[in-house]
Amino acid sequence: MTERVVNPLPQAGDENIEGSLRPRYLREYIGQTKVKGSLQVFIEAARRRHEALDHVLLYGPPGLGKTTLATVIANELGVNLRITSGPAIERPGDLAALLTNLSEFDCLFIDEIHRLSRAVEEVLYPALEDYALDIIIGKGPSARSIRLDLPKFTLIGATTRAGALSSPLRDRFGVISRLEFYTNEELEEIVLRSARILEVQVDEQGAKEIAKRSRGTPRVVNRLLRRVRDFAEVKGEGKITAALADSALAFLEVDALGLDGTDKKLLMTMISKFEGGPVGLDTLAAAVSEATETIEDVIEPYLLQLGFIQRTPRGRVVTRLGWSYMGQVPPESSPQQRLW
Repeated sequence: MTERVVNPLPQAGDENIEGSLRPRYLREYIGQTKVKGSLQVFIEAARRRHEALDHVLLYGPPGLGKTTLATVIANELGVNLRITSGPAIERPGDLAALLTNLSEFDCLFIDEIHRLSRAVEEVLYPALEDYALDIIIGKGPSARSIRLDLPKFTLIGATTRAGALSSPLRDRFGVISRLEFYTNEELEEIVLRSARILEVQVDEQGAKEIAKRSRGTPRVVNRLLRRVRDFAEVKGEGKITAALADSALAFLEVDALGLDGTDKKLLMTMISKFEGGPVGLDTLAAAVSEATETIEDVIEPYLLQLGFIQRTPRGRVVTRLGWSYMGQVPPESSPQQRLW
């Protein structure tokens, strides 16, 4: 999956460039208007009361700016941000080391928070509620528990699977925000902003062409901009126009809606091998040789957004739009007819 230019997950080389393109404050952050509006209020209220911001959970498909928003929150509060991920915190001791090194009102960002182990979660509960850490010293009958006070801090959790979080953990977040796919207009703004930072010439129609193929995802739009920039420098005159962007993205096998070969393979497999579905996730993953997590977290969200597939109690189904986009006609007796 990592070689896909439209993959919303981070790829090699993204991080160096993304750091320079990321907004640092809410006024620079494009899109997610509702989330920004509520966060602005909560941050300002916490600053006025000289308190830690309530713990924040950000969820939504990958590439929509959860890590960027965590950085923005810390910058708006004027505090430090410590960044880690769920899989990196293997033992309760790892979490204890992170928490005890925080300063007053600091933010701790845990990406993929749904992947925390149960043992680590148990240690996290009192830290979130009481700003305290319960540590067991010794073993057997001589073991005893001591409580360490922690500085008041804000946990910012990010996940692509809010439903995978345990209820006790989810209930401890005071602010829960879902990040939505971006509109083409918002993505055009991002293209123009990133182009200014990268010192790339791009006209309005060129920005529009890149934006509409970016799957509603800022990470993808910035990656496509960098790839099209290469074509502009080598095959053009250094300026990104609509024609140049179209030819460059066609060469990269990204179609007018931002679908690539992997997306189309999934749709055609469902149509040709399973008559459009319903087909179970495990069966579909085996048929296209992809991990179930890759299909569920990376490929499916955008196809669902386009209305090309649906999730049903019996499995995934290609909709009429999906059949039509692939140039196919569903059989009259197919299960999809009941969805229309």
